[in-house]
Amino acid sequence: MGRLTKVLVPFAVLGAVGVALAAGYVTAATVVAKMVVTPARRKREDAGIRSVAADLSTVTLGGNADALRVPGRYGLWFSNDRGYARIGDILELADDGSVTREVESVVWGDLRSARHGRLSSWYYTSPSDLGLPVESVDVPVDDGVAPAWLFPAERPTDRWAVHIHGRGTQRQETLRGVPVFHEKGFTSLVASYRNDGDAPSSSDGRYGLGSTEWRDVDSAIAYALAHGARHVVLMGWSMGGAIVLQASVRSAHADSVRGIVLDSPVVDWLETLDYQAGLMRLPRGVAQGALLLLDSAWATGVIGQDAPVGIAGLDFTMRAHELNVPVLLMHSDDDGYVPADASHKLAASRPDIVTLVPFRQAKHTKLWNYDRDRWTSAVSSWLDELIDSLEQTREPA
Repeated sequence: MGRLTKVLVPFAVLGAVGVALAAGYVTAATVVAKMVVTPARRKREDAGIRSVAADLSTVTLGGNADALRVPGRYGLWFSNDRGYARIGDILELADDGSVTREVESVVWGDLRSARHGRLSSWYYTSPSDLGLPVESVDVPVDDGVAPAWLFPAERPTDRWAVHIHGRGTQRQETLRGVPVFHEKGFTSLVASYRNDGDAPSSSDGRYGLGSTEWRDVDSAIAYALAHGARHVVLMGWSMGGAIVLQASVRSAHADSVRGIVLDSPVVDWLETLDYQAGLMRLPRGVAQGALLLLDSAWATGVIGQDAPVGIAGLDFTMRAHELNVPVLLMHSDDDGYVPADASHKLAASRPDIVTLVPFRQAKHTKLWNYDRDRWTSAVSSWLDELIDSLEQTREPA
């Protein structure tokens, strides 16, 4: 073997390794990008059901489920979602990490025979659970009609609230927010949107992370206006927060939006996706590659999107100046899914309109569950101020 060959062979080997590593990064980035925008219907059961009291008054749980050891009231899905129970206070925390909690009610299913479950922030699973008058309505959207629940106010009103759920869940997530709006005299429209399993799917069947879903919120606002609304409050949970923020600045009916309420919102997708990649212990290059793919026209066929997401346009820490209505923002510092940093940054940049109510250990979208009284009080007080401002500017009849 000549001297030149001896020199080139190692470089050729290194080049092949580099190509293999690069290919591995691209593959991993593609998988992550698809996961971010593909609706997931199956939820992981991460709570082990150790024992259930004979009279169904308590359940002992183990595992690492979110909020498992956090005080509050939650839903417990079990047996692959064939059963559902409402659980309450922590009664005992054992040395092995298992926790015994009160069982408030078993809504359906055989809890005694269940071995695995998952905690849910839903709590209410049906609009009838609220004990309020409600009807099912259809909201016209791009590809058909999106089902919604309409909770009329006790008296005729031109104040409406539109409630928008988060990623990978459905309308039931938002039911916790309806009673306080009803108490304050609002009609509530609990809406669905594309690819959530209730509303029509988009042509690509992919999430837009707010960049496409806002159109369905625009349709919900239009429905409200067509049925007597003049003043609309948008409430968004998690990704629903990203959606209503988009709607508040992009909707053709944005001038009827009088306020925004956000629970555990995605204010900045760049921060959120980077945080998620860290939880999965992915190399930073993989996370950045996934973002690049989501944002690139040439990658839409690979990811299955009709169009790039436009990540930069979803960062409301950079678009805070575009907001022009009061915002109530509630977020827990231990969220564990959507970091609260962007929420704090948004509040700091717009103290003139943003009211931040921080929580310390309530986890993601479980602020109501953790401390229902504080959550309700925060929304109630904020609505009082909003109503006062609307009354002061109301045109004479």
